[in-house]
Amino acid sequence: MNLEFIAIENFPMVNPGDDLAALIEAALAAQAITLTDGDVLCLAQKIVSKAENCYVDLRTVTPSAAAMALAEEVDKDPRKVQLILDESVEVVRKRPGVLIVEHRLGFVHANAGIDQSNISLEGVDQEDLCLLLPRDPDASAEGLKNRLEASSDCKLAVVINDSVGRAWRMGTVGLAIGVSGLTALEDYIGDHDIYGTELKVTQVAAADELAAGASLVMGQTTERVPLVLIRGYQRRANPEAEAQGVKPLIRPKQMDMFR
Repeated sequence: MNLEFIAIENFPMVNPGDDLAALIEAALAAQAITLTDGDVLCLAQKIVSKAENCYVDLRTVTPSAAAMALAEEVDKDPRKVQLILDESVEVVRKRPGVLIVEHRLGFVHANAGIDQSNISLEGVDQEDLCLLLPRDPDASAEGLKNRLEASSDCKLAVVINDSVGRAWRMGTVGLAIGVSGLTALEDYIGDHDIYGTELKVTQVAAADELAAGASLVMGQTTERVPLVLIRGYQRRANPEAEAQGVKPLIRPKQMDMFR
């Protein structure tokens, strides 16, 4: 199996209200790429959030007493801490410089995924501007997939990725936060290995692996490659699992040994 991760270059800066599907189609056409059945498009979360206008001006945020106290503990702007709390359901870990929370979508990560890098908005100073995760990344992925399938007459998948840290490893990796047209968690329990041994626990985080590969192509600083075409992935079809989007990847709290 040959697996390709193709950078879609010269993607324009995205603004609130932009038609992402149209921008993707134009970028593919400019690179003389025609979509085919089985292609997977991986988008950086940031361009989805920008198009959906998930910006927040911190000047509009009034921190509560709880946010101010927590901000003192973690040495962060109280307004940003309030925003993190608003986007979260639980504070998981905290220390100066670090605030790990469970996001309202179920993800456990730093600062509720709120970003202040590589963003700008007219009339707002950089230090006052934040970008949230999309309200419903699975729905965002589904909408893009449907639009692109209709225009290309191909069977596609869409993954929205974000960069996250991990409890047991240094550095960040790409992680899927929204999925459509793809089995996010491929279940091999009951299958057999090359020696005939039955697999008891094997499940593959396929969407995360694709997101991580695409993240290498996207880069983390000045590369400006928020869209990657993944071609050649042999998907393990499971319509019931596909319908669940990214949810099967989220470890239930009672199984999370790092909490």
